[in-house]
Amino acid sequence: MDRITASQVFVNVAERGSMTATAEALDMSRAMVTRYLTHMEAWAGARLLHRTTRRISLTPAGEETLARCRQMLEIAGHMPVAADAAEDLPRGLLRLSCAQSLAHDILAPAVAAFLRLHPQTAVDLQISDRMVNLVEERIDLAIRITNDLDPNLIARPLGSCGSLVCATPAYLAAHGTPRLPEELALHNCLTHSYFGKSLWQFERQGHQVAVPVGGNFSANESQVVLAAALEGAGIAMQPVYSAAPLVASGRLVALLPEWQPQALGVYGVYSSRRQMPAALRAMLDFLVERFSDPRHWPPSGPPARRPGTARARSRTA
Repeated sequence: MDRITASQVFVNVAERGSMTATAEALDMSRAMVTRYLTHMEAWAGARLLHRTTRRISLTPAGEETLARCRQMLEIAGHMPVAADAAEDLPRGLLRLSCAQSLAHDILAPAVAAFLRLHPQTAVDLQISDRMVNLVEERIDLAIRITNDLDPNLIARPLGSCGSLVCATPAYLAAHGTPRLPEELALHNCLTHSYFGKSLWQFERQGHQVAVPVGGNFSANESQVVLAAALEGAGIAMQPVYSAAPLVASGRLVALLPEWQPQALGVYGVYSSRRQMPAALRAMLDFLVERFSDPRHWPPSGPPARRPGTARARSRTA
């Protein structure tokens, strides 16, 4: 870890008496501030700060380290920086994190295209549906689909993720086709453990409705839920990017076309803007452009049905 930046963080914390204020002043997450302080204490071989719920103060070793850090920062501030265009070239390893369905359907081909553009870079893509800790797991960039961002992290908007409610023609022939969101409560709904497990939200012309749903199957990965839906197990809410090809082929039927399920934001999440590697800047810029292209990221609305696909029959209750 960069000791110059670690020294800047330590000096700021000592002067401001607050890690939160330091994070705001240096434009980095509070978790990153904590990580730099831990690095400083390991470097110094001593505890540098007394931390309580109300205040932060320096230990004797911290007082001595503070003076040396100020000297080092003063020297560093007077050192000329050679202009090297090569430093602006994207290079090196990027560790990315995202959910399995997004990685499989969207991010894997995007990363392949990025690597062709920037052959001096490499990508390690970590697949997980859980919310990873960027600092502890050394993740440079996480792609998250959410409306609940961590305020301690920095997020760059990439796009909007629409969803659709769908089921197989066989399920609908056997159980009927819901015409209103409220009718979903009468069906076996297959749910995602971490998103909308018991409440699905819809909107139509400014009118919002939240429908309590339930069923005999849930999973913590959307592709598993989708696989169960394809077996006729029930009705699922799926990202448009995963379900649209299956609707177009007729394997699934998009339901409630007049109602829009709640859309989610797509974000590139990282821990600090300070000394951002050129590769990370290039990846963020590339993904912003990629997610704005309908060839690679579908619009949020329901897909059109394939011509000639039989319409599922509804059954009156």
